[in-house]
Amino acid sequence: MSISIKKRGQKLVKRFTKASAKVSEDSHEHIRENLIERVPHIQSIKLLIFEWSLLALALIMLAMTQAFWFSSSYAEDAFVDGGTYTEATLGRVNSMNPLFATTSSEKVLSKLMFLTVTTVDYSGNPGMMLAERLTPDANGKIWTLKIRDGLKWSDGEPITNKDVLFTVGLIQNQAANTIYTSNLENVKITENEAGEIVFTLPTAYADFALALEIPIVPEHILRDVTPKTLIEDNFSNAPITSGAFRFNALQKSANSDEGVVYLSANPDYYLGRPMLNTFAVHTFMTKEAIINALNNGSVTATAELGGLDAEGVISNNYIKRESSVNVGAFVFFNTNSHFLRNRDLRSTIREGLNIEKIREKAPGTLALNYPLASDQIKLNNYPEIPAENFLEATTKIESFENNEPIELNIATVNSGYLPAVAEELKNQLVMLGIDARLIVYEETQDFVANIVAKRNYDILVYEIELGADPDLLPYYHSSQTKAAGLNLSNYSNALVDSLIMGARETLDESLRVKKYESFLEYWVQDVPSIGLYQANAIYIYNKNVRTYGENVNLVTAIDRFSDIGNFAVTKATRNLTP
Repeated sequence: MSISIKKRGQKLVKRFTKASAKVSEDSHEHIRENLIERVPHIQSIKLLIFEWSLLALALIMLAMTQAFWFSSSYAEDAFVDGGTYTEATLGRVNSMNPLFATTSSEKVLSKLMFLTVTTVDYSGNPGMMLAERLTPDANGKIWTLKIRDGLKWSDGEPITNKDVLFTVGLIQNQAANTIYTSNLENVKITENEAGEIVFTLPTAYADFALALEIPIVPEHILRDVTPKTLIEDNFSNAPITSGAFRFNALQKSANSDEGVVYLSANPDYYLGRPMLNTFAVHTFMTKEAIINALNNGSVTATAELGGLDAEGVISNNYIKRESSVNVGAFVFFNTNSHFLRNRDLRSTIREGLNIEKIREKAPGTLALNYPLASDQIKLNNYPEIPAENFLEATTKIESFENNEPIELNIATVNSGYLPAVAEELKNQLVMLGIDARLIVYEETQDFVANIVAKRNYDILVYEIELGADPDLLPYYHSSQTKAAGLNLSNYSNALVDSLIMGARETLDESLRVKKYESFLEYWVQDVPSIGLYQANAIYIYNKNVRTYGENVNLVTAIDRFSDIGNFAVTKATRNLTP
């Protein structure tokens, strides 16, 4: 049995060896016939080989391109959380307590770091911020406030009614001398049993909601500080905050008045954490320094440069965005000055001026004929302003000068188009036969204190904030002729005062319209001021970042921060969902 198996195995080995030899011989023959013997023929078909190689390469490249195209079709570069946004602002930071914010730098910090009771929303209308709701009674004299639940200070303490009551008390305390004193003058504030705050006004006020655009400060931090020393407290240097950003650090330059305030995103912000990680406010003392910072790329954006100033930014890395705002430029006549107390002279000057030629010095702006912006209130009738009559005006002025040559001092600030506008005004006054002199001041606190507050001018060419509502009290009511007021013409008319208060007090829109129409008749007749143009806010920002949305309507330039959650600087590629 074993011998038979052995013989069979030997036979199988022989067959396998013989088959292997045959396969090997056939393989060599195949290689010889199909490769070695054909090598000499390659020369004759090299073009065909090259063409096939190119076709193969093209197919590979097409496949790669298609793969890349498909991946690009389902992906995009999008703004994501993170990064630092640096904005250049003008003026020192003397205090970060928002109740004392006067310089542009301080106002930006106040807007970013502190909640106000109400605010101007993205539509340009009054909206709620710290307030959940604010409702008037039927007469508009008693307003009831309910604040939002769950709000926190940056130290983790809750924001409560105590903070609102405390802040209002500070504002109404004359010893504190805050910038919001006039907002709540003679207003009584209490807390009712329902946990709501009740404001009782001395008279009805239809637009009281905008008077509550006041920042709230923390009672638990400042309750032991005397109002007189409030601005000197350490809170002014390292505040506890509630806004979109928290205070982080203050860096001052050793060689100049420049500085940088670093803010970090607030995860407890009532609208949700901003996309930016950090917001840096870089303060400068001059517009020239801001222009240099933009041209060398050391800042992201600025809102400090007017029309002519913005022309100094020559870097191609920035976008200049213009938005119409409710800021009006006017010629204010000081009705208490030696010559301009004469209404007939004021009227004659207006008659002799070519207003359109003056407006040409402010290109791109909207003409503003009256002290009301078109989007504040819609009137049915506007009184006619007398047309220009240069020859008639020069004749009248000659008769005025029979008694005494007319000398007028014009004041303005070095901001935007104002110097060029004031220069044209001066030239036209000289052509009318008036000895007019112009002084252009730097836009500082000294100018406000020594020129504006003291009404140290005959004519002031100046821009004022008209606001979201058509409240004329600050600029034309006789109660505002005092130094702290903004009646820049020292205008006083008892009938006008009555019309202004009547328009403020009524909730009836049609009645308000009639009162404002009557006011305008007196305004045209008495000539306390001449309307020039409605200004534009110019925001210059790096083309690689995102700022406030196209749907945001600005009342003033600072309202760009109503959309602060949209600001972004960091991009990343993300896949799209099919």
